[in-house]
Amino acid sequence: MTFTVPTVDRHLTGIEDAVARLGAWADRAGADSPVPTCPGWTVGDLLAHQGMVHRWATAVVLGDDPRAVDDAALEAEGHAAGDQVAWLRSGADRLLAALRDAPDDLDVMTFLAQPFPAKAFWARRQCHETTVHALDALSALEGRTLRADDVWVSDELATDGVDELLVGFWQRRTKGPRSEEPYTATVSVTDGPVWVLEVSDVAPVTRRRQEADGIPPESRRLTGSARDVHLALWNRGGAVDDETGLLQEWRERGAITW
Repeated sequence: MTFTVPTVDRHLTGIEDAVARLGAWADRAGADSPVPTCPGWTVGDLLAHQGMVHRWATAVVLGDDPRAVDDAALEAEGHAAGDQVAWLRSGADRLLAALRDAPDDLDVMTFLAQPFPAKAFWARRQCHETTVHALDALSALEGRTLRADDVWVSDELATDGVDELLVGFWQRRTKGPRSEEPYTATVSVTDGPVWVLEVSDVAPVTRRRQEADGIPPESRRLTGSARDVHLALWNRGGAVDDETGLLQEWRERGAITW
């Protein structure tokens, strides 16, 4: 599978799908249920957080100053909502409308180490944000961490979520694994791309490749299906081949836990 970033429309459809699943699973689980994949959170916390993020992202897309958005007040509003699921959906609807109406040359803030146009960036970021938190709602409903067959998204979208983490988040100054002793690591998905990471005591450097040819044989490797690698790297479960214990090391600094 040759990796290409999905289209804006594909990401917008992904947001819609994830919101529907998040709302349905959260409603069935109940607001007080714990979320195994977000230790210390309840479903009510999850809904308040995701609804806040949608509203914050909407403000950015509309050209407002994101520093003027009161995150704490929005989360409090979400907690206080008589119907938290309806509150979530209302915010998601406004986000989707803002993204659909945004011009292709939208000029607003972005924050990951990837040269995407702003409209494409925000559609992608909110697609993966909402997908991961829909998985959290399913985890709450089932009372466990997750397996590949719990993930409804296509291999294409799961691979894109892996790419956003490794190429976008982990190359930021404050993100990603670190090591006093530098090493090379590879992450690969079945029939998909390979990411080569140079890990040291500063932010890792990630290079995407379409195949494993030419990768140093001494590199440490993590492999699995697109859905398994997605779950594992986003700290939501999954089963991967990881003989040298990369995942455990990376969870200390690299994995997303919120």
